[in-house]
Amino acid sequence: MTVQNGIYLNDANACVDKVIERVGKHITLGLPLGLGKPVRFANALYQRAKDDPEIRLHIVTALSLLAPKGSSSLERRFMEPFAKRLYGSVPELDYARDVSNNKLPDNVTVSEFFFKAGSYLRNQNQQRNYICTNYTHAVRDLMAQGVNVVGQMMSPGELHGKPGQMSFSCNPDLSIDILPLLREREADGTPVAMVAEQNAQLPWLGHHAVVDDSQFDIILSHPASDYPLFSAPQMAVSPADHMIGFYSSCLLKDGGTLQVGIGSLGAALVNSTIVRHKYNSAWKLVYQHARVDERFPLVRECGGTQPFEKGLYGCSEMMVDGFLYLLQEGILKREVFDHAGLQVLINEGKISGKPSLGMLDVLRREELIDSPLRSKDLQWLVQYGILRNTVELKGGRLRLGEETSVEADLGNTETREVLQTMGLGDRLAGGVVMHGGFYVGPEKFYQELRDLPEEQREKICMTSVNFINHLYDHRYGDQKLKAAQRVDGRFINSAMMYTLSGAAVSDGLADGRVVSGVGGQYNFVAMAHELPGARSILALRATRRSGGKVVSNIVFNYAHCTIPRHLRDVVITEYGIADLRGQPDEEVFLRLIRIADSRFQAELLKQAQKAGKVRADFKLPSEWTNNTPEQVRATLAAAGEGDWFPAFPFGRDFTDEELTLGKALKSLKAATSTPRGKLSTLWQALKADDEDGRYQALLERMGLERPSGFREKLDRKLVIHGLQQLEPR
Repeated sequence: MTVQNGIYLNDANACVDKVIERVGKHITLGLPLGLGKPVRFANALYQRAKDDPEIRLHIVTALSLLAPKGSSSLERRFMEPFAKRLYGSVPELDYARDVSNNKLPDNVTVSEFFFKAGSYLRNQNQQRNYICTNYTHAVRDLMAQGVNVVGQMMSPGELHGKPGQMSFSCNPDLSIDILPLLREREADGTPVAMVAEQNAQLPWLGHHAVVDDSQFDIILSHPASDYPLFSAPQMAVSPADHMIGFYSSCLLKDGGTLQVGIGSLGAALVNSTIVRHKYNSAWKLVYQHARVDERFPLVRECGGTQPFEKGLYGCSEMMVDGFLYLLQEGILKREVFDHAGLQVLINEGKISGKPSLGMLDVLRREELIDSPLRSKDLQWLVQYGILRNTVELKGGRLRLGEETSVEADLGNTETREVLQTMGLGDRLAGGVVMHGGFYVGPEKFYQELRDLPEEQREKICMTSVNFINHLYDHRYGDQKLKAAQRVDGRFINSAMMYTLSGAAVSDGLADGRVVSGVGGQYNFVAMAHELPGARSILALRATRRSGGKVVSNIVFNYAHCTIPRHLRDVVITEYGIADLRGQPDEEVFLRLIRIADSRFQAELLKQAQKAGKVRADFKLPSEWTNNTPEQVRATLAAAGEGDWFPAFPFGRDFTDEELTLGKALKSLKAATSTPRGKLSTLWQALKADDEDGRYQALLERMGLERPSGFREKLDRKLVIHGLQQLEPR
């Protein structure tokens, strides 16, 4: 049966009717990771399934975003006003809230291949329904789940001079590849439905992300109900984070390639990269104080210390907001082109971004064009801006305007003179500085994407994660092109723990529970081992608090790993850089102990020696044993006057009051993490009072200025006690 595509509807329930009409009541719904979920359509379909038990709905997705609620009464008091301010106009994903509350109906299942970190540790249903997959295998595994409906939020083209087209914008990552596979499934006799939900709030991004409306079967278009995008607030960057970001910035090579993930470690890297570029003297003071050159020779071999003259190219599954700041600061500026031969010549320095007669000679010599020029040669030269689009080929001659015509032979003297004066382009065209698979970030980021000048917008190409995350051939580029574009790659990701043998723990716990998911981390680690000049950098804080005490994230061993030890490469903590690639086990163990917190080095060494991995007579050098938080702060302070490493380098969503309260609540949570700590804190809190009213405004923010009942009175005393603990002793 032939079904009409591209039907426009202005009601989400009507879209659901059409979907059921096409595929029936057994629906496996594929939704994009993160931001690009069509909330109106998804909520209408989920509500229909709740109302009609005959519908069997299986939602397969990743990273279903929800506004934070808070688990304790104090957390709820803190979070609710903040969440209302940030998310009050953003419709909630109803299925995701029911998943969080364990209230899904029996006829609905939700499977995700990536969680918000830690969000489902205590949710047994989601732990059971989790699908473990590499990001590059997600399309395959979605198809294996029997996806027959895809829903996607899209940016409409009408407002951008592109009527009849839409942009995937934030999420071409998987959708670009799954849509043609679903059409193949449809051709084989399985009914499918592709649903687009237009939202003009979504920034328009072009290149690979643009498709014709007819690619979708059903298009929900109702501008009056367009809603703001879900934003991820900026997280505070600690001194430890900043030190990790600084060491990472030392390994960036001018003219290289950058991939980085979300979170405070990524923000710290971007901040240090900007400081290195714009305030190089301050950056070098930290570099010299930390004796980076002497202690970590890898930086001399693989990194750099100067501003970025050539610039960086971004190739990252996630386009974090930091890439936009790098673009604005003139760092993200190394253009890459979608032609391998052209890119190789640029890499080798045989041609530059400025078209010239010499460039034409090189292109002839390398057999990328012929002379005399043929029609396809001229088309190619115009496409890449080497010749102006006013140059035409007619009757075997080049025409440049109404009056000028010359031979198409590039060796002809007259032809060369005319091309020099009238035919050469101003600079190479079609280059991009960023390939990204998806994005999510703060509202400021979305607004800046909307406001981008057209020239900068054209430098960003949102595309398939299967193009970005590995080297296999893809319709947007083969292995040769990818290798040519991704010179001196630095693929920087975070881990939770790292074992002395070189295995990374990034996504799960020893008892089998999933914290988040592998995502694309394995892909980038493996790619770094394949690409010449590339390095995988796994970053982690040396310690964390657990059970009321500080524990090491560098561990002897752990009963789960995300990245196996045979893929060990570079590891960074706030205490330095461990270059592990190609090293024997003893050297790997020692280099990791060297960048561990000094409170745990002796025990780690003892375990390594007991296992026979480190010689028995080895003793910790004294210069290793100053790995302390105090030393980190002193190193950052070496930059001198100026707020070079602020807690919020790119703005913040929390007010000053909320920052203070957040610190107090965090301190209380740590103090009450054990039974003894809980009793001690409660005892001290009962004696706390705000007699002079110094905390009045903060108590009002928490709704505790006039408590009634035991619970509120206790909460008030706990807040006062937490605030008092922040005071200088």
